[in-house]
Amino acid sequence: MRTYEQTHPWLTFQIDLSLIKYEAWIALGEAQSKCEHISGAPLRPAVAKRLHMVYLAKGVLATTAIEGNTLTESEVIKHLQGELKLPPSREYLSKEIDNIIAVCDEIAADILVRDKAEISVEKIKGYNKSVLDGLSLDESIVPGRVRTYSVGVGGYRAAPAEDCEYLLEKLCSWLNEFKIPENSRITFAIVKAIIAHIYFVLIHPFGDGNGRTARLIEFQILLEAGIPTPAAHLLSNFYNQTRAEYYRQLDKTTKMNGDISDFIKYASTGFVDQLKEQLMIIRNQQWDIVWRNYVHEMFKDQMSEAAVRQRHLALDLSLATDESIRISKIPETSTRMAAAYAKKTGKTLVRDVNKLISMGLLERDKRGIRARKDVILAFLPARKFN
Repeated sequence: MRTYEQTHPWLTFQIDLSLIKYEAWIALGEAQSKCEHISGAPLRPAVAKRLHMVYLAKGVLATTAIEGNTLTESEVIKHLQGELKLPPSREYLSKEIDNIIAVCDEIAADILVRDKAEISVEKIKGYNKSVLDGLSLDESIVPGRVRTYSVGVGGYRAAPAEDCEYLLEKLCSWLNEFKIPENSRITFAIVKAIIAHIYFVLIHPFGDGNGRTARLIEFQILLEAGIPTPAAHLLSNFYNQTRAEYYRQLDKTTKMNGDISDFIKYASTGFVDQLKEQLMIIRNQQWDIVWRNYVHEMFKDQMSEAAVRQRHLALDLSLATDESIRISKIPETSTRMAAAYAKKTGKTLVRDVNKLISMGLLERDKRGIRARKDVILAFLPARKFN
């Protein structure tokens, strides 16, 4: 008998799917549907770039923030854009970010280009080595090398050092043999990714970087299942946003003899909430496209100087703000508006606004003028709202 079987009996490498609560299965099915929606939604290049950038930043930051990185999301985005300048005392924070990005790029290349999706002990060791590359570490910690000493995290004592190599091999073998039905590929891949995360964290095989490595394994499993790259970062983001509950759920797992059904419910429902946020970005883009097409249709075959100016006003105002603004502020909404009204009187601006109001493209309220983008909602299929 190995030591861990006495000290960590919850490391059974078994999962009884019948124990997963119905709420979790509903969330998992919804997650599959939403992932397929995101995958099939065409995006304008600028929106696709922003979606990738924002959720890469969220995912990378979450992976490091839960381990203590104090950079903000806006700082990470600036770093990704090459615009962040940190003082020497904080440069290590950007190095932590760079390390995670490098491994994410490696995983994406393995899966999307080289089609190498297997999980192996050597690959996991490589992830850990890359995660810790160039960082200041205790002398006892060797990046990518399984620890040879006992460690604790909070009140949790990690698996015995003498069993860590064996447990890693067993975990990889179990994950590679995990059967995923083809018609529910994403649903079961999410379950697999969550299980992999839990088991790896509970084994805690390295001296440092275990949480980051666990989230990278999770990212690999999700990406390999066909989950789009922005969505594959979402579990990490959710764990970071609900950090206290994340640790509570992990602790609960050890006290329930390895029953991870509650953790799966927690993670899957959180994943769905994160997907809804991404879908809202996509919906807003589609809404904007339909609105812009509608405005152009309203001015079809009208090519006079006034018609062109009025069309631009409706489009630029809708892009600048969803709030009402004073008419006098309209020339400040874009450089195009500033140029269009630079040599015009206030009467011209008022006349243009009134014309667009009569066309149903703008509306006036107590605070000023706003674009009526909501008119597009009338074209949605009829349904009852509760």
